[in-house]
Amino acid sequence: MAEGGTSGGTRGAKTKGTAVKTSSGLVPGTAGELVDQPATVQLAMMRTRQVSARELLEAHLARIEARNPELNAVVGLDADVAMKRAVAVDEAVAGGRLVGPLAGLVTAHKDLIDTADFVTTQGAKPYADHRPTVDSLIVERMKRAGAVAVGKTNVPEFGAGSHTFNPVYGATGNAYDSTRSAGGSSGGAAVALATGMVAVADGSDVGGSLRNPAAWNNVVGFRPSVGVVPSGGAGNAWHPLPIHGPMARTVDDVVLLLAVMARPDTRDPLGRGLKVPAPEHLHPPTQPLRVAWSRDLGGLPMEAEIVTAMDGLRATLENLDWMVVDDEPDFTGTDEVFLTLRAFMYAEKSDELRPHLDDVKATVRGEIERGLALTGPEVSAAFIQLKDLWDRAHRFFQHYDLLVGPVTQVMPFPLDWEYPTEVSGVAMGSYVEWMRSCSRITSFGLPALSLPIGFGSSGLPVGAQLVGRPFGDLDLLLAAKAVESTHDRR
Repeated sequence: MAEGGTSGGTRGAKTKGTAVKTSSGLVPGTAGELVDQPATVQLAMMRTRQVSARELLEAHLARIEARNPELNAVVGLDADVAMKRAVAVDEAVAGGRLVGPLAGLVTAHKDLIDTADFVTTQGAKPYADHRPTVDSLIVERMKRAGAVAVGKTNVPEFGAGSHTFNPVYGATGNAYDSTRSAGGSSGGAAVALATGMVAVADGSDVGGSLRNPAAWNNVVGFRPSVGVVPSGGAGNAWHPLPIHGPMARTVDDVVLLLAVMARPDTRDPLGRGLKVPAPEHLHPPTQPLRVAWSRDLGGLPMEAEIVTAMDGLRATLENLDWMVVDDEPDFTGTDEVFLTLRAFMYAEKSDELRPHLDDVKATVRGEIERGLALTGPEVSAAFIQLKDLWDRAHRFFQHYDLLVGPVTQVMPFPLDWEYPTEVSGVAMGSYVEWMRSCSRITSFGLPALSLPIGFGSSGLPVGAQLVGRPFGDLDLLLAAKAVESTHDRR
């Protein structure tokens, strides 16, 4: 079996404590309809007392019990913790006290970020029983906003690679075909959203970890500009590649969560934040947009199903009266910059992981070794090139409002693969090369959003990557709302 197989892990999260049952009078079919509603609808039902936080939680726990054993998206589940939070929200509502903008919405946090109430394993054996003493900044903010966390979402080991499997919990199956990959590293989050196990979810992205799983599971994943979502955690706060962002089933739901995540914070030296209006105040653009259309993002190999779906999207954009022109920025140097800075990022973990190197997968060890072999001039050159790429993107977007291209180069591959070794007959040289459709955008530092656009001939979802101008996060979200309104998500 390939490294990505399910052996050695625990399939399905076990419910701890509170039994999964509904006391709300909702029959199973009604409960299903409730958890499948957008987060904005669930929130409106909470605020108008049509449903309580406890009822929302019970409905989501029922869905987790029904779907999670097969898919393995939610891990470290603790229903007791979740119920205490839901009851606290209901008591605040009953007492007329202020409740946060996410009050009662069910979530689960990515298993790469610290949570004081849930184990944080990073999908790695050395941390299988690790329980942090404090929450990460994102978790802290979502908790204060009233979100009800049930546990964590599954990830690849240390978040390495865009395929979710690890030796602690096993592999996560795609929401539309459990024998296929969910993508990663936010694979558990995407599947939990797609199947109604949670209403909103946090994710993170270096080379596509928000965008790839969103595309493969028919949800929305947003990688904001650097500094929009402060991190405030340990590690190199100046590194530009790792970005936290929201995931949800609709663009409005992404905006709802982004407004909570994106406040500035002085604990992050780059955490400038962003003032995000409420979803109802974000209206699609009224003027035609200028769209640069790239079918293959610099000549990358693409599977036919993705090309066909993208061709259909182009017709949609033209029907919106947007000006669509075949064009793309110069991608020269993007791959080299990404690989260097990614290895540099892993080298920073070398002291932490040195005692455990025999217990981590070969691809992580390889990243650390490459990072430690880098010279100071090589790292410096990558950062200088990063600024050159930013300048190049700035000039390019003087002519366009939006760049549109594919999110992924391949459709979801079999669960027991580690990664695709070729794409459309072109050999892949590493476990990240097949993700260049995302990592090339990362190197430019631009905001990017994965938006569902339909299904391939295999019946699996396809996503489009919408890329905004430098710091054009809100304009990008507006454009995404316009495109989303033209597509049937079923």
